[in-house]
Amino acid sequence: MPRDTSIRSVLIIGSGPIVIGQACEFDYSGSQAALSLKEEGISVSIINSNPATIMTDEIIADHIYLRPLTVDSIEQILIEQQIDAVLPTMGGQTALNLCKEAEERGVWEKYGVRVIGVDVAAIEKTENREAFRQLMVDIGVGVANSRIANSFLEGKEAAQEIGYPLVIRPSYTLGGSGGGFVHKKEEFDHALKRGLEASPTHEVLVEQAVLGWKEYELELLRDSNDNVIIICSIENFDPMGIHTGDSITVAPAMTLSDRCYQDMRNQAIKMMRAIGTFAGGCNVQFSVNPANDEIIAIEINPRVSRSSALASKATGYPIAKIASKLAIGYNLDEIENQITKTTSAYFEPTLDYVIVKIPRWNFDKFKGANMELGLQMKSVGEVMAIGRTFIEALQKACQSLEISRAGLGADGKHNRSIEEIMYGLEHASWNRLFLIKDAMSMGVPLESIRKVTRIDKWFLSQIQELVQLETELKRYSLNNIPKDFFVTLKQKGFSDIQIAYLLGNVTEDEVYDRRHELGIKRVYKMVDTCAAEFSAKTPYYYSTFEEENESQRSDKKKVIVLGSGPNRIGQGIEFDYSCVHGILAAKESGYEAIMVNCNPETVSTDFNIADKLYFEPVFWEHVREIIELENPEGVIVQLGGQTALKMAEKLHEHGIKIIGTSYNDMDVAEDRGRFSDLLKELEIPYPRYGVAENAEEAIVVANEVGYPVLVRPSYVLGGQGMSIVINDEDLEKAVVKLLGDLPGNRVLIDHFLDRAEETESDSICDGEDVHIVGLMEHIEPAGIHSGDSSAVLPPFSLSEAVIASMEAYSKKIAHALNVRGLLNIQFAVKDEKVYVIEANPRASRTVPFIAKAYQVPYINIATKVMLGVNKLKDFTIERKLEGYAIKEPVFSFDKFPEVTKELGPEMKSTGEAIRFIKDLEDPYFRKLVKDKSMYLSK
Repeated sequence: MPRDTSIRSVLIIGSGPIVIGQACEFDYSGSQAALSLKEEGISVSIINSNPATIMTDEIIADHIYLRPLTVDSIEQILIEQQIDAVLPTMGGQTALNLCKEAEERGVWEKYGVRVIGVDVAAIEKTENREAFRQLMVDIGVGVANSRIANSFLEGKEAAQEIGYPLVIRPSYTLGGSGGGFVHKKEEFDHALKRGLEASPTHEVLVEQAVLGWKEYELELLRDSNDNVIIICSIENFDPMGIHTGDSITVAPAMTLSDRCYQDMRNQAIKMMRAIGTFAGGCNVQFSVNPANDEIIAIEINPRVSRSSALASKATGYPIAKIASKLAIGYNLDEIENQITKTTSAYFEPTLDYVIVKIPRWNFDKFKGANMELGLQMKSVGEVMAIGRTFIEALQKACQSLEISRAGLGADGKHNRSIEEIMYGLEHASWNRLFLIKDAMSMGVPLESIRKVTRIDKWFLSQIQELVQLETELKRYSLNNIPKDFFVTLKQKGFSDIQIAYLLGNVTEDEVYDRRHELGIKRVYKMVDTCAAEFSAKTPYYYSTFEEENESQRSDKKKVIVLGSGPNRIGQGIEFDYSCVHGILAAKESGYEAIMVNCNPETVSTDFNIADKLYFEPVFWEHVREIIELENPEGVIVQLGGQTALKMAEKLHEHGIKIIGTSYNDMDVAEDRGRFSDLLKELEIPYPRYGVAENAEEAIVVANEVGYPVLVRPSYVLGGQGMSIVINDEDLEKAVVKLLGDLPGNRVLIDHFLDRAEETESDSICDGEDVHIVGLMEHIEPAGIHSGDSSAVLPPFSLSEAVIASMEAYSKKIAHALNVRGLLNIQFAVKDEKVYVIEANPRASRTVPFIAKAYQVPYINIATKVMLGVNKLKDFTIERKLEGYAIKEPVFSFDKFPEVTKELGPEMKSTGEAIRFIKDLEDPYFRKLVKDKSMYLSK
């Protein structure tokens, strides 16, 4: 069936601020859907309150509504303009729940809006645990024994009937919120109370816990002719008992028999058909008993899911793009395959490589949190790696995580305590994968590890092979490693730094040089969706060690943009926004724009954004070989947060041009001593400070600069490890802990300006002129990290003298640091005196917020300035903001009920929203000001 021409305008509901359980994978899906609908000449509107995402940028949709995600906001949009249809399947659980609420209030009917991509009835069937269970029974699909409960009494009766262990699943929640396992009767009351409170309908499913069973997901698409295809099978490395968002996952499924897969596939199609007649995407989760291959259904989501982004990047099949075309009437055989451009979308991708996803946690930000993984999701981001084999992809994923690991072990960071290792195997946390390797290295038998972890033997045997290879490597020196064995090591994902560590007394560069002498270099393979059966037209690559290289270097002048790796607190989706704009600006400036990143949730890693995408770790060895192959004019490190910035020193050492501000000038800003010397020379005030390498020195410094003091390590992100201390005893504890967590680092001790106001500026410098992008005033006082503060644009209470000082200091520092591109400066204001706290010559967390508030494409401008193709005077910049914009931090404390909500110099927020107010009499603003100091802590 061709496109439904009655749909001329569509509203896409976004997912709101980033929280644990609902991150930027939905912004990726929403962005892709919007662009897909625009291709069809449809007018696209988006409602989303998140300013950090590219999804809410005017390059994505025709109308952007940065408003709170409420039915009232939606109704206001429907009054303002004609909307024919709403697509709620791209915004996660938030969008589905909002769509359902609007339906119940009669909003869609009142304004003649059709719901496309899903049936509202299907949302009810899948989210209502009892309705879902009954439907599965009716169609003959196995489910775990369970009962619904709306009260304590019903919950206790259910537990008595089913027996322990149990799982409690609240209805209509996100990322497993309020859910959990109950192993014994004494734990039940507390778990039931939490589940009933978490569900908006105070309803839970009390279910038999199939702990230790294997877990799988299938991604489906269906058109209005009822054609259904399976895009991807995903297997969880971790067995049932850990939320899929916290599980290491592998695609395609590795340990599934063909008979079991066919059975699962048939059941998934039957389930999708049973929940409604809609055309669009669907995610189904199953559990399989490893003893007899019995299959039970866990849940079905009638929307693009967290895994859909992963499946899209894994297969090269753009699920959200195709799902949105199906929602407006097209059938699968009428849509072009986006990768080959010669076949139709009515096909199931075939992979000749393996994908591994590893979640990224931030437990260090939640002191006192229960770090054990379970039914409630706790990770803040994820990485994806592509390799020819599972073990190659697994090691590449470990290198991508940004936790200072060189791969899976073999880097000197192993745990030698057998008690800690065995406890960690049984009680899964963020490091269980590494502990499995440590256990094997210490001689713990594979079968013992399998019994404790219940991880499939095939996965464990793959990891054990790494231990055997390491033992063999230790027999050699660098110059006598046989070439074929060297190739094997690289094919198994070993980095040069791991090989150097295992050999001892050699450097990473020496290993790199030796293998290049032997002709062992990375080659790049194309992601083509069809195992090379048809030629691909999309330049989307991963590396491996084989003969043929499929990535051909062009003659065009080119630039490489380094991405920001996995999302974590302090470095989130706002850097993806910057990377996308940087890529587009480079393309507009006549460059071939090349992206390097490993985050599957982002728009920057979509295959149609850059001229060339390398889905690779932002890890020195990988970046170096891409640069050697492509020979770019230079590398942009300003847009990928601290991840990309950390590459600057290596690039500088190897004579690779950094586009924009030089390494030395960036280092002046990062090095507290050099930066303070610069401020002194410029006669700009800054808090008294000192540097210490141990606790004794720290006490001397603190007494010189005066308590209270702010203690922090050098070169960190999101205030990691920062604390405010008020006496020698607390200082000693803080310094000992810091140097234990970050050995070899130096500790900076600043006098803390108590009861100061905090402000910040973002600016662009082209070497001659400086343009102030925005000045912001924080509502919270100095001492609360800027990422956790409500920032108001423009300032609301600063005097003209203070504003003039901020602008003057911003310009002075930009010129002194020879900035080419972006600069963010943090200030503290006390008694009308402006102090500079720090300067970051890169894209900041706040630039996307300012760009949205003022409706000016600042990253695009900054990139063209960095590249030297434009000066600031070439641009006409017109700000469009009436009143004020507030950047509101959003927290995920509900995932860690045992953690206090105190705020301090270490960032804890996971996302942000934007709120516009007409004036300072706004009641929301007045409440923020009233409560501003309440959570300030050390």
